[in-house]
Amino acid sequence: MLLTVNGHPTYCYTGGKAFDTAKPSIVFIHGVLYDHSVWILQSRYLAHHGWNVLAIDLPGHCRSAGEPPATVEVAADFVLTLLDTAGLAQAVLVGHSFGALVALEAAARAPARVRQLVLVGVAAPMKVSPALLEASLHEPMKALTMVNVFSRSTLAPPPSALGPGTWVYGTALALMRRVLASNRSVNLFHTGFVACDRYSGAEAAMDKVLCPVLFVLGSQDQMTPPKTAQTLVQKARHGRVVMLDGGHHQMNETPEAMLSALTGFLLAN
Repeated sequence: MLLTVNGHPTYCYTGGKAFDTAKPSIVFIHGVLYDHSVWILQSRYLAHHGWNVLAIDLPGHCRSAGEPPATVEVAADFVLTLLDTAGLAQAVLVGHSFGALVALEAAARAPARVRQLVLVGVAAPMKVSPALLEASLHEPMKALTMVNVFSRSTLAPPPSALGPGTWVYGTALALMRRVLASNRSVNLFHTGFVACDRYSGAEAAMDKVLCPVLFVLGSQDQMTPPKTAQTLVQKARHGRVVMLDGGHHQMNETPEAMLSALTGFLLAN
């Protein structure tokens, strides 16, 4: 489904079901150099179990037009405008990595509009090493390889979001290459990493969040190690932590455990 947000078409995957504002709604926000497809298992399941799903491509990514958000704050404003455009007074926000920061900032800016908040692979601050920042700018293919190594705890988990034995390293690398190539005007890799690195408002944002918060962390995550989320965990008014036995991409490496954590949280609050 395409929605016109800020004058540009925004792609929203609805999980194979028609958009229906009468249902409870959930918005999925991807991380740097990804798109809506990283949420394929979780978004499709919820769409077929009573939820109104919007798994988005952020502006300037793949099927969505517009200027890619250069900061977490700009991306958060975009998400809130998306809710307005879709006619949603309230929604659950689910974000991964950069998307987790975006979801957190949006929940802080409009606490009454976020029913529940799910932060996957989050860190505060979410600093990026100078070597990765430099490589993402001048040698993006080298940086892609580095990130994939750091993000994965296994090569082919059974089962995976794309089927038992899927080579998650290779599929992720292919997706990141495709997302990078989808925008010839802006280096989405470097822009996203800089936005993560420069965002310093996570703790202040959590102070403003009123809704229940689920933290989904990977025990073997090298990009955002669990310890880097602890400040936010301690600040959350109604926080819950689920630790999964995987790396940075829990949606793909531990998809069923991720789905179980998500559905359990949604039903409990």
